[in-house]
Formats: sequence, C-alpha cells, structure tokens
Amino acid sequence: MGSGATADAAAVVVTYDALPWIERCLASLGGVPTTVVDNGSTDGTLELVRERFADVRLLESENRGLGAAWNLGIRETESRYLLLLNSDAWLVGDALARLVAFADRRPEAALLGPRLLNPDGSLQRSVRGFPTLWRLATEYFFLRKLAPGSTALNGFYAGGFDHDEVREAEFVMGACMLVRRRAIEQVGLLDEDYFLFSEETDWCYRFRRAGWQILFFPGAECVHVGGASHGGRLYRENLRGHLLFFWKNRGPKQAERARRLLLVALKLRGRLFRGERGRAYREAAQWLASGDAAELLGR
Repeated sequence: MGSGATADAAAVVVTYDALPWIERCLASLGGVPTTVVDNGSTDGTLELVRERFADVRLLESENRGLGAAWNLGIRETESRYLLLLNSDAWLVGDALARLVAFADRRPEAALLGPRLLNPDGSLQRSVRGFPTLWRLATEYFFLRKLAPGSTALNGFYAGGFDHDEVREAEFVMGACMLVRRRAIEQVGLLDEDYFLFSEETDWCYRFRRAGWQILFFPGAECVHVGGASHGGRLYRENLRGHLLFFWKNRGPKQAERARRLLLVALKLRGRLFRGERGRAYREAAQWLASGDAAELLGR
C-alpha cells in the first residue's frame, strides 16, 4: 500500500474473460489494496492474476452481473473510499491520489469520475444525463446527430458538457469511479437487479436524490478501452437496463412508454441497417414486442 492520499482507498475490479487488458489495469493499481471479483472467466484471466499479482485478493463468484460483483468486492473492504475500475481500464500516473485528495476537499460528493481517455489519448466523453422519454428519443431516433453539442438534442450524452473543468454531473460512466463509503452506507449498495448496464445510472440517481453530488474531476485521468468487457453482445441487456431504470425511478407507466418508444425506434433501425448491426436491432425489437414492460422485467 502506498503512502499519502491513497492510504484511505481500496480498489475493486470485476473480471469476466478480461484478457488482454487486466494486466495493465492491475499494474496501474500497484500498492493499492485491490480485490478482483471474477464472474467465471475461462480465458486465462484467473491464472494471470494469481501468477502476476499475488498481493491481489481474488474472489471467484457466480456471474450474477456487474453490480452484484462490485457489491461483493465492496463488502470485502473497509477503506473510506472505493475505486471501482473496469477490467479494460487503467489509471494514468497518480490518478487515485489526485481523486482522493480532491474528494477530501469536497465532502458533499458521493462519487467522482475522472477524465476518461481512449487508448489513442483522445477524450472519451464520460458524463451522462439521466434517461427521460425525450432523451431516449433523441438517442434512439438519431436526433442527437443533428446537434451533438446541444443540450436539448443530446442531453443523454450531456451535450455541451465541458470535460476540461470540475463540474457537477447527473452521472458518469462506470468505467472508473471513486465512491465515498459514507455515502454508500447512507443510500445502500448497487441494485443487483441490473445485470450489466444502468447500475451506475441508478446508483448516482439515488445518491443525488439523497442530497449528494456527483462530480466530474478532470485533474485525474484514466484510459478506458470501451466495450471490451462485453464486446457489444448484450444489446438487449442495455435496453432492459433502460426499462428497469424507468420502472424503478419514473414508474410503471413511464416504463411502458419507454418500451413502446424503443420498440418503434428499433424497428426503424432494423429496416435501415443491414448485416450484423441490423440483425441485432431486429432481434432487440422482437424482444421488446414480446411483452409489456412488466412482463419483460418479470414484475
């Protein structure tokens, strides 16, 4: 464990067939108490972690989703701050020390998101807006393409948000988050009903509703490959995450309206696109048409 600001932080990394990025991820956490929760890897991830990172605590778990695995790791720690880091992401330099030092200066913040970078060093826009019916429409009907920098047409992806200064956000991408334990103790752990998408959206919504802030902090940086952990294979689960967020936080009627909106959008996309992409849209539309929101969510 390093000295200084990182002494009050521990890291949790969830893995599922995490090669080839997990080695770089864990190397960036050198000296920080780290728990890896593995959700059933079969690609050599477990062997690499045991061989290269003997000081890392490795927990093997049934795959009940990202949120459930994060919760398992969080329960195994006692630090004031938790760094939740994707297995396809790695910290740049002393990013963790910078995050902790900034969090200590901002006690009203439950969660901090650093500046994310693509592997080529370019900015990865990581600030998001909570889903609403309008924001879903701007995303799934491609309206945001008309004005990507517009708050009105791109609120879902926080259009116009300045990623060069400290600002309050609705929520940030879950690739790298520093979370205050005291805030977790107040609002609870992640909701394990979400499998892979929208769990951080829901958590940030609960933090903000309880009076906490979510802050974007560009003074720390993290590289994120993006999509490597799921390879784009779980498009339906992404849609399910939207519906569950609406059901929990906007009510059943809004969740059903969101289902209908997404169904129309995915049918349209399925006609517009060919190949694998078009097939994914058509299959998603079939799922959305197979029941109402309550049935799709098992409510």
